[in-house]
Amino acid sequence: MSSIFSTPRLATLLPDIQTFVQTHLYPLETHEALYGSFRALQPTLDALREEVKRRGWWGLALPTSLGGHGLTLCEFGQISAVLAHSPFGQYVFNTQAPDIGNMELLNHHATDLVRETYLMPLVEGKIRSCFSMTEPAFAGSNPVEMGTTATLEGDEWVINGHKWFTSSADGAAFAVVMAVTDPDAAPHQRASQFLVPLDTPGFTLVRNIPIMGHAGDGWASHAEVTYDQVRIPRENLLGVAGSGFALAQKRLGPGRIHHCMRFIGIAERSLDMMCRYAVQREVRTGQTLADMQIIQSYIAKSRAELDSARLYVLDTAHRIDQYGVKAARHEISAIKFHTAQMMLNVVDRAIQVHGALGLTSDCVLSYWYAHERAARIYDGADEVHQASLAKSILKSFRHESA
Repeated sequence: MSSIFSTPRLATLLPDIQTFVQTHLYPLETHEALYGSFRALQPTLDALREEVKRRGWWGLALPTSLGGHGLTLCEFGQISAVLAHSPFGQYVFNTQAPDIGNMELLNHHATDLVRETYLMPLVEGKIRSCFSMTEPAFAGSNPVEMGTTATLEGDEWVINGHKWFTSSADGAAFAVVMAVTDPDAAPHQRASQFLVPLDTPGFTLVRNIPIMGHAGDGWASHAEVTYDQVRIPRENLLGVAGSGFALAQKRLGPGRIHHCMRFIGIAERSLDMMCRYAVQREVRTGQTLADMQIIQSYIAKSRAELDSARLYVLDTAHRIDQYGVKAARHEISAIKFHTAQMMLNVVDRAIQVHGALGLTSDCVLSYWYAHERAARIYDGADEVHQASLAKSILKSFRHESA
């Protein structure tokens, strides 16, 4: 389908990685693994991580300077889609959010000491991290409104605040924290980003927030946390003071490609399951679901929506590779809401085709239905991206009519 974005490196990597995911990860998708304790499953996943290293697939998203493969964003996006065929793919290959974004952030904006202490263990998969930005007291759709503060006292920053949906905080070694450092500055220059070790006195993990009734643990969780007089060294500031939103935007550009290609992968696996079930499930003697026109319509619409979304995302990734994030800012907004909705549509149709089975934890579809609904909210709600894109489109028309 996406041969126009194929490369010699992908021709070698993709088939083998796809076989690995199908052979080693699909069998893990049991009720206990999906809805039980992530920590109980972690030894199995960590053993698979070692196998990934042995096969030379570690660091697929990283530059060669960090021991990675030096793939382009467009190349890695296509691998990310294959990894997303299983809920465990990204973790086993150490390309999971939020770590993948934090690796990039620390590589470009941390001091040498911070990079040595935290970046390299993160790259090696020895530790995990989290990203702490959203707050329960403020609308996440307007991130310039924030209550968490960081005050410089001598050679230490003192952080106070209340965050939630700090994904994967449970068991993480550090958080990247967004906090206001200059409340009197321009709105997008008020906040800064900091690396906060989570064993620092004053940090509290209040709870793992239940998502559709499932709180999770370890990497597969979303935490409510507080920072009460948390003191960190001055050098734990990432970038310069006041650059928090600029750093977030740099992180979110490639991050949205990662998310969208993950959505593509989920949709592709869901469509595959839909088709396999349709051809073998009899509704009456000699007739399967696949013989019914409405099911054929589900499959045709899903294929068309999925393939068009894939091309849109990969074209955006190629544009970022060639011209940078700023040149693709409108496309980045468009693919986020377009691809998230497409993925949810395909998952919903797949559940409908599976009938009662699709609602159970015997089937990975129900897991995605519950946990991926958030795709239309995190990293910018659909409505925010749609408004941003519409304003940019209308700007030239307003100029013409002036």
